[in-house]
Amino acid sequence: MGPVVNRADVPERRVAEGDLAFARRRIGAAAGTLRIGAGHFVVEPGRRQMPVHVHGDEEEIFFVLRGSGLGYEQDETYPVTAEDVIVQRPLGRPHTFLAGDDGLELLAFASGSDNHLTFLPRARVMFAGPRWLPLDSPHPFQAEGLAGALQPPPPGPRPDHVVALAEVEPVAHPGAEVRRVGETAGSRAAGLNHVVLAPRGQGAPLHCHALEEELFYVTDGSGTLVLGADERPLGPGDIVARPPSSGVAHALRAGDRGMTYLVYGTREPGDSVYYPETGEVRLRGLGVTLDVSAQTSARDGSAQ
Repeated sequence: MGPVVNRADVPERRVAEGDLAFARRRIGAAAGTLRIGAGHFVVEPGRRQMPVHVHGDEEEIFFVLRGSGLGYEQDETYPVTAEDVIVQRPLGRPHTFLAGDDGLELLAFASGSDNHLTFLPRARVMFAGPRWLPLDSPHPFQAEGLAGALQPPPPGPRPDHVVALAEVEPVAHPGAEVRRVGETAGSRAAGLNHVVLAPRGQGAPLHCHALEEELFYVTDGSGTLVLGADERPLGPGDIVARPPSSGVAHALRAGDRGMTYLVYGTREPGDSVYYPETGEVRLRGLGVTLDVSAQTSARDGSAQ
């Protein structure tokens, strides 16, 4: 496993149970995430993405890449289309997606779970870690299919936790335009930002986190991943996972045509971020930035 994985190289699993019909690639696991879950889904026209479900302690953020359809939440539906962002908080309303006539392609990001519990109310089963309950029930996907096709009601208004990318006010940075789409849609456990880099522009400065885990997904253009003293090319469909406490700083830089990507990151209150180019450490929980360049220079000098 290298520092960059392309979506096309991730094994695909196809599910077809009743009105469930989708292909899933576990892009987070393939890229080497520790806690973050991330999946790429392609849902066939007129079919359903996942069983109706609700997580015990895991937050989900969905980004629609292409197509259109309906978001379903506990006997209510609303329209979704390309570049929509949907946040589902833990212990919320049971939910899923139904693809329209043009199908539905989306990314699902998840904050990670401590109890690993997911309840499927229609199937009357529960995922519990590597197994499911009741122990003698069929696989939850099969149980959902046996529960019969979902009968969605006509779509109503979109709830507040569904936002269109174009509705989110961008924050301008030198060489970059950032939209905090996850936060706008109500995420708390993690953040999802949509970043557009100008040609030769750069995202966040070279940095590494103590506690926060990050996952990058390139949607358009091309550029470079800077990883310590190494550099790797990036293009559409590339995925980069950066674990916490690696001690290896990273940054994303655009090529001549610019680059667009999504970055998903856990939100750890006690996180600290080191910026080696400036010798600064930001303590997120305290809102304090420390200059450690003098201490680093003294330590390096004494070691010579």
